[in-house]
Amino acid sequence: MAKRLARSKLSGEEIHQLFEAFHKSDPDPKGELDYVNDFTLLVAVVLSAQATDIGVNKATGPLFKVADTPEKMVALGLETITDYIKSIGLYRNKAKNVLALSKQLIEEFQSTVPQTRAELESLPGVGRKTANVVLNIAFGQPTIAVDTHLFRVSNRTGLAPGKTPLEVERGLVRRVPKEFGLHAHHWLILHGRYICKARKPECYHCIIDKWCRFEPKTVS
Repeated sequence: MAKRLARSKLSGEEIHQLFEAFHKSDPDPKGELDYVNDFTLLVAVVLSAQATDIGVNKATGPLFKVADTPEKMVALGLETITDYIKSIGLYRNKAKNVLALSKQLIEEFQSTVPQTRAELESLPGVGRKTANVVLNIAFGQPTIAVDTHLFRVSNRTGLAPGKTPLEVERGLVRRVPKEFGLHAHHWLILHGRYICKARKPECYHCIIDKWCRFEPKTVS
């Protein structure tokens, strides 16, 4: 039996207004990982675990110029893949996963990235968060990928309190208005990355300040 969700501290109208503010500020938000197709997006997201998007982009820029398909990635081999991504944390294990998922895409999915969470999670190195990112960006599904930034914003604001990423995800899926479902993931992550920071949240220029339940808020 699924655990009962914690109640949002915001009313339905407040939640709608909060996302309207995000939409007005940035109508078409984008992720910050560089990619050239669905396959390279998947690889980039796998590599981004416990790493910065900037760091991943520096490594994948050269990599994707020579390997933008599963076949090309397999042809590189483990040693060469490892050499390309050695600047990224946990690069040895990630290189093994990239090679293995490339082989599995060829063998089981005709070299295409699958469009269901279950199939994506069957790939090496792909967990729920990675699958949700790919489903959202590549296939336009209104999924919520809960990273540390999104987890922090959801709990601080009171939008979707939860003790685990899955609880927060379930809360957001239930409460985000449908018209904002596609972009909610990016708005919340970018807000946590650049405004609602872990140590020094910049509440003095926060566009959702009036609906946020976080106390004490910082001052300029």
